Amino acid sequence: MTMGILIPFLFLLWIVVVAVVVVVLLVARKRRGGKGEEQARQSDTSDTLGEVLKAHRKRCGMTQEFVAEAVGVSCQAVSKWESGLSCPSTANLLTLAKLYGVSMEKLLRQAEAERRDTQAE
Repeated sequence: MTMGILIPFLFLLWIVVVAVVVVVLLVARKRRGGKGEEQARQSDTSDTLGEVLKAHRKRCGMTQEFVAEAVGVSCQAVSKWESGLSCPSTANLLTLAKLYGVSMEKLLRQAEAERRDTQAE
């Protein structure tokens, strides 16, 4: 008879624990503005890298469609890189650097300088 009461009690306890964890995670996420710490850090970097990539693309007189075809990705991927929603892979970043006629190191240094300038404001 004890097992008949224990199993539903444990199940109910498990549901309460899961609900508490979900509420704690939602509250923590809301306090961070809906972004995880790592995601927010990546967004800072990708925004500035995206700005640098967009500036080089425009300097070269290229469209997002042309860049996408040259790199072998979708137009949406290039748009996400330039808007800071995602970052290109290392291989794609190297291809972009070659396409824009600059070194990958220069792209990253410019993005870092842009990030520092943005933080200083």
